[in-house]
Amino acid sequence: MAKNSEKRFGVVKDSLTNAWRSAIKRFAHYLKLERSLADLSVESYQQDIAKLEQFLGIKKLEIGPDDVTHYHILDFLEYIHELGLSAYTQARMLSGIKAFYKYLMYEEVISDNPTKLIEGPKVGRKLPDTLSLEEIDQLFDAIDLSTPEGARNRAMLETLYSSGLRVSELVALTLNQLHFDVGFLRVIGKGNKERIVPIGQSAQKYVSIYINEVRVHLSPKKGAEKHVFLNRRGAGLTRTMVFIIIKDLAKKINLQKNISPHTFRHSFATHLIEGGADLRAVQEMLGHESITTTEIYTHLDREYLKQVIERFHPRK
Repeated sequence: MAKNSEKRFGVVKDSLTNAWRSAIKRFAHYLKLERSLADLSVESYQQDIAKLEQFLGIKKLEIGPDDVTHYHILDFLEYIHELGLSAYTQARMLSGIKAFYKYLMYEEVISDNPTKLIEGPKVGRKLPDTLSLEEIDQLFDAIDLSTPEGARNRAMLETLYSSGLRVSELVALTLNQLHFDVGFLRVIGKGNKERIVPIGQSAQKYVSIYINEVRVHLSPKKGAEKHVFLNRRGAGLTRTMVFIIIKDLAKKINLQKNISPHTFRHSFATHLIEGGADLRAVQEMLGHESITTTEIYTHLDREYLKQVIERFHPRK
């Protein structure tokens, strides 16, 4: 009985995958031939629809593109909001999905457009919550690497952006949680839950420089012996100190954005997903269980997560 159930699920899954691929392929042809869009724009639209399909898979909903409802779209928007994507990225992805369903209406595949009453998030300029890659580079370049604090700060911010850590996870990071031989960090997150996250080569480089050339000369205070990041007196850093470091750097480059350590986490998620990484991999790396997904999903293979970072993260 179980085998028959598994076989049925496999057949249904393959059928749905084919339905999505066929619809997305036809949509791409329409965009190229009838709308005369550039290849990059068409690819971006295709990725937006693929993200919706991935979300439905995460929710274990066996539905094709023509069975998607208004509520599925709203759940999807809530999900990507929880992942920390910027309002701009959320609005852009919704725009792509709206265009797809307008096309299905045009082709008379569906009789009711599930996106017609859905408004995108307000994209304001006053409180941007993500940084562009250029802005991240400017912040990093503004750090004075000739000082011990500068070497530490570069290592910290590279780690924040490379692995999408929470500030509490960053300041609590210990030496035995670094596994650079395999390219991972072992992170203790909310609720004392442990997760394994990839860390890019650039972050590994600056953390190694800090540990071997700066931290080695410090005398850690009692209780901070294993902490990776220490202040000049050998004590562990506080969350407040990391906030101050980031605010001072923003001021130094005259960045007109209200940023915090969480901005790097949001930027990590946004840049990966905009680059083409799948939603489930990003959710896993963030250590974030969506409130719209009550079931426990299967953890992804660690090597796959590493490949996602290597392929889609702007700073390898």
